Amino acid sequence: MSALSNLCNLRNLRLSRVCLGVSLLLTPSPARSQAETVVTSPSAPVFASRGRVEGHLALKYSPAGAFSPDSRRLAIMMGEKIALMDLGEGTIGKVMRLRVGDIFDLEIESANFLSATSLFVLARGGMQPKGSSFAQRTPLMGFQWSIDQDTLTGKVNAVGAGGGFDPILYLPHIGYVGMYKESKISLWNPRTGLGTVVALQELGHKPGLFAFSPDAHWLLLARVEGNSSPDPMVVDVKQEKFVDVLAGHHGTVLDMNFSSDGQRLMTACEDGLIRVWQVADWKLAATLPGHVGPVHAAEFSPDGKWIVSVGQDKSIRIWSAEDGRLLQTLSESRDPLRAVAFSPDGRYLAASSEQNVLVWDRKQ
Repeated sequence: MSALSNLCNLRNLRLSRVCLGVSLLLTPSPARSQAETVVTSPSAPVFASRGRVEGHLALKYSPAGAFSPDSRRLAIMMGEKIALMDLGEGTIGKVMRLRVGDIFDLEIESANFLSATSLFVLARGGMQPKGSSFAQRTPLMGFQWSIDQDTLTGKVNAVGAGGGFDPILYLPHIGYVGMYKESKISLWNPRTGLGTVVALQELGHKPGLFAFSPDAHWLLLARVEGNSSPDPMVVDVKQEKFVDVLAGHHGTVLDMNFSSDGQRLMTACEDGLIRVWQVADWKLAATLPGHVGPVHAAEFSPDGKWIVSVGQDKSIRIWSAEDGRLLQTLSESRDPLRAVAFSPDGRYLAASSEQNVLVWDRKQ
């Protein structure tokens, strides 16, 4: 029986429900950057700076879901607060201070739009067990937050309850949280509470990174412990078997993303290169040089025409996905960039360092 047709019940931990009646105001940080933009092709899309905000996008998870489905808002994490940037205005429109029961020192790791009015949040915090004089850190918590009501909706789930799950990644392109443990990847849908398990009996050590194709047919595994090769491995999910290896990487693979049609895959590597692969035969289609130092993240545009990448060299680079030409370089960041994403309509770009989020707007 296919792993995708096997549903399992993941253990839920109900913590509490709490309503907030506090409204906070934030003066948006101005775009204090001196724009340095290099356009290397007359036919290139021209992205111009839209602003800089203190905070970060998901640094351990894909930040693609930080954009609202209608591309009007961007969710930015600030400790225990989430700021919603109005992309049309280029300003912060709303700030929400999240309160979850008796949890204190809440640290939000990821905020992704499930709908225009609801966020899925992954966070950790501190708690004081009854009868104990010592505070403890919570497990990773997953919950939904209503934007309009500014309150918790539903219950709080202990993601990876029981321990031993590593890594835990939110995969917005398929709408699941993926968790590795003991040669299995458990998938949990925060909308429905249902899940499934992909068993990988041939995998004896944990991967540090994994990615599913949009149709969940393919699974890519990278940074596998005990494996001397940095090359990612390809798994046929239905058959639960390894079918190929993406050979030729000369450093740790830091990011992997499929195109929206599932026909191409890109890998961002510590060796400074972005590699584009054809999914049909897993052959290397293009190699994109240009970054100085590790490439931390790369992503296809929603229509598949462009590739965006960010790295240790603080630059954001936009490439033609058709022929691999470098189309534009943006150098406003003062710090190495860790994450990058296109908005669903392809009009906006957002890139994040550990302390700042930068946004660009594509000029028509």
